[in-house]
Amino acid sequence: MDYSSIIETKRRRFDELEDLMGIPGFFDDAKKSADTLREHRLLQRLLTDWSTYLKTQDELRDAREMVESGDEDMASMFQEEIPALEQRISELETSIQFSILPPDPLEGRDALLEIRAGTGGDEASLFAADLLRMYTRFAEARGWRSEILESSPSEVGGFKEVVAKISGEDVFRILKYESGVHRVQRVPSTEAQGRIHTSAATVAVLPEAEEIDLDLNMNEVRIEVCRSSGAGGQGVNTTDSAVQVLHVPTGTIVRCQDGRSQIKNKEKALTILRSRLLERRQQEEAAKYSAHRRSLIGSGGREEKIRTYNYPQNRVSDHRIECTLYNLTGFMEGKIDEMTDRLLASDLQERLAEAGLH
Repeated sequence: MDYSSIIETKRRRFDELEDLMGIPGFFDDAKKSADTLREHRLLQRLLTDWSTYLKTQDELRDAREMVESGDEDMASMFQEEIPALEQRISELETSIQFSILPPDPLEGRDALLEIRAGTGGDEASLFAADLLRMYTRFAEARGWRSEILESSPSEVGGFKEVVAKISGEDVFRILKYESGVHRVQRVPSTEAQGRIHTSAATVAVLPEAEEIDLDLNMNEVRIEVCRSSGAGGQGVNTTDSAVQVLHVPTGTIVRCQDGRSQIKNKEKALTILRSRLLERRQQEEAAKYSAHRRSLIGSGGREEKIRTYNYPQNRVSDHRIECTLYNLTGFMEGKIDEMTDRLLASDLQERLAEAGLH
């Protein structure tokens, strides 16, 4: 498809935003200015990619002409460049397709990653810890930052629940497809007879909510301070630093006790609360989407079974896009790029089709 006319429309919009950002008082409306800056950043990336795309196409055309020129030495040299140029064009085309879609202001956000042990007892808590390690390794490889906001360790060294904040470029855009039930099939370390058990953990990926997203009325929030409890060491058990936050209208409760600072725990609890309330609003809006759209990648709900990790077969299968990889060992070390790329590509094609751009 020729995107030239769409690009010209986007270029005019980019110029409009440049003018708008130069108007005095632009930052007076925090939400509007933040949305404008995100759109400007996305359009700037699109125009840069488009320029590079056209240049790379010219380079590929020149390389092919040199291969057909009859000069064997030159032909051999340029033949080696062609695969890399074709790969670069494919990558740029995908980036351009994503950028021409209607902007989603949440896709560029940092994310809160919630992992909860499900069915399977101790083994489920150990799997929850394995998933946390997998995602933090993936984040490290991409240059993202990870921070544990709250955790509830199990007695066997896993997690009953853990909440981490992942910060970096396009975090929510890439990780949002990880929400759902993750099932593991393996022989637990406590299994004497070598029988394979099936356990599960639930993953929820929430865009980090900003204060401008929600009008959080603090009169509807009850904050209680109490003594920390549970695993975590002597220091945690002897301080009155735990904070519990209740959002009265929705009944949402968040408890933070990992840090020794009461103020820090309060900040973390409010961060988690805002993101959960934003998720609640997203789910209400998602109900308006077409059934076909939700069936492709799924609703992103916590209850949806999305993936199976089979250790005896070294296999990981994503049930939404019917993708199976036989590299579970590497996958659990954070090498999940192939899966996330396929999920992104599948969702992108559906979004393009819905927008009439494919």
